[in-house]
Amino acid sequence: MRTLSRSAAAVLVALVAAASAASAQSSPAMRQHALVAPRYSGDSAFATVAFLDQFVRWPGNRGFDASIAHIVQRLEAAGYVEQSRASATAPLIYRVEKYPMAAPAWEPVEAVLSIEGESTPVLSFATNRNMLATNSFSTPAGGVRAEFVDAGKGTGAELDAANVKGKIVFAETSVGRLFTEAVVRRGAIGAVGYSLPAYLKPEKHQRSIQFAGVPRDTVAKSWGIAASFAARERLRASFAAAKTAGRTLRAHVTTEVRWTPDAVEQAVVAEVRGRTHPAERFVFSAHVQEPGANDNASGVGAQVEMARVAAQLVREQRAQPARTITFLWGLEIRSTDRYIKQDSVRARDIKWGLSLDMVGEDTKKTGGTFLIEKMPDPSAIWTRGDEKHSEWGGRPIDKSALMPHYFNDVVLNRALEHAATNGWVVRTNPFEGGSDHTPFLSAKKPGLLLWHFTDEFYHTDGDRIEMVSRDELRNVGVTALVTALTLASATSDDARALIAEVGRAAVARLDVEAKLSAEAVAKGGAKATELDILDTWADYYIKSLAAFEDLEVGGTTAPTKAAIASAQAQVRTAQQRVTAAFR
Repeated sequence: MRTLSRSAAAVLVALVAAASAASAQSSPAMRQHALVAPRYSGDSAFATVAFLDQFVRWPGNRGFDASIAHIVQRLEAAGYVEQSRASATAPLIYRVEKYPMAAPAWEPVEAVLSIEGESTPVLSFATNRNMLATNSFSTPAGGVRAEFVDAGKGTGAELDAANVKGKIVFAETSVGRLFTEAVVRRGAIGAVGYSLPAYLKPEKHQRSIQFAGVPRDTVAKSWGIAASFAARERLRASFAAAKTAGRTLRAHVTTEVRWTPDAVEQAVVAEVRGRTHPAERFVFSAHVQEPGANDNASGVGAQVEMARVAAQLVREQRAQPARTITFLWGLEIRSTDRYIKQDSVRARDIKWGLSLDMVGEDTKKTGGTFLIEKMPDPSAIWTRGDEKHSEWGGRPIDKSALMPHYFNDVVLNRALEHAATNGWVVRTNPFEGGSDHTPFLSAKKPGLLLWHFTDEFYHTDGDRIEMVSRDELRNVGVTALVTALTLASATSDDARALIAEVGRAAVARLDVEAKLSAEAVAKGGAKATELDILDTWADYYIKSLAAFEDLEVGGTTAPTKAAIASAQAQVRTAQQRVTAAFR
């Protein structure tokens, strides 16, 4: 990923209370849950994660291609047939799409950073596989030895003062920026940068390195190295000792990378073909690239197991989705965006998109929690109460960016229903962007992200298989697949049950927001502002309920339309009740 949040505890409590045990038992999704949950294996999902975790996976390199081949192998074992060999009515199909790459594929093989005169390396690829920045080149055989200079924070003035041409440069800034300023613009031999965000707790995880990249420079053919906190401390001590002794510090750097020319970027598309409305589809997406286990081998593994369970249900004739369920595996954002844009007819009938990114966290080890990143709703404008943006970062949106839809609450309630069986912690965060849900939203399609944060090992070489939980993979996978099966075959009865569910969520949200507004006014806040917030939430939910017009397979029937109107009326009544004090 994400390429972060606890949220809305009070709202979730209100939603659970509003739903009640009786309504949960009557949920149309519970029938699907009864089918999926016993069949979904966290061990099976974990096995795929472990396979991918062997590799530093970048498009076109051996690890990425081996991961694609593993996905295909698992799909075929589950009963999916390669599309060119499948009949026109085959229910389970897949294909591997291949796209020429403009540049050779990059793969790190070895890297060592040592200080001349010191007995042990500062960094070694064997223990820090993220140390070598992507697009770095190999050094000549035997490596390079050169003067090693400290350029402070890497400002232009500091780099000029250090006279970096022909030298190896260290600075406390991102290695990508340092490479551009020191190597490309000033002729340094190579760059060593240190830059780690506080949420990674570098003082605690002193050997963690967050992967980074440098521009592909085919002229200098140089390299960049990202440093850990421990490496920074050691380098600082070495620079200080050299200065005290009045001597020049020298470094020895060896790097080895494999470039694959004429590489292709691969993506896998698998489908459970819809029985009666195959053109309409629910699309899942999980990206393959990046070196981590949770990011994002976990999304790949969870989704592979989802595809297996879906195939098993189809083969057993326990589930026959009316609409198509599509699974994508490829390059983050690009593969999803391409799938949406390359066929306008296909894109027209994409009804929902769900991204699985960093979904396997062992929360006791990583410090994160499961999150549903919502489509843009008013909490992304007014983030207050228990709503919180993640440390990954979010910023307020404008009202024009709101996307009223029932998808937020439908997915959340599927997660809460599953959580009721095992105590799983479920939270949400306001929209932030940065993963495979964004192409859906850009195309004006409902799109959500399932993920975890804060993760102390995010994008670091500490993100390995021991940080992954089989139970968490299962929790997310069951929730996601139950959602798809429910929506893909929604009847009039199903639609009306979900409409009632979202109507209750709307009233619960208005009650929570009214309490927050009352507190704000008591502290001197403007009534007009609070009224705007409450009216915006009511309008959001009225429009979200209207979106149910697209749910029922085959078109909206009169009972469904009546249910929408009734739920909207309940929201308007609640709006009048909670806003009376502010008008």
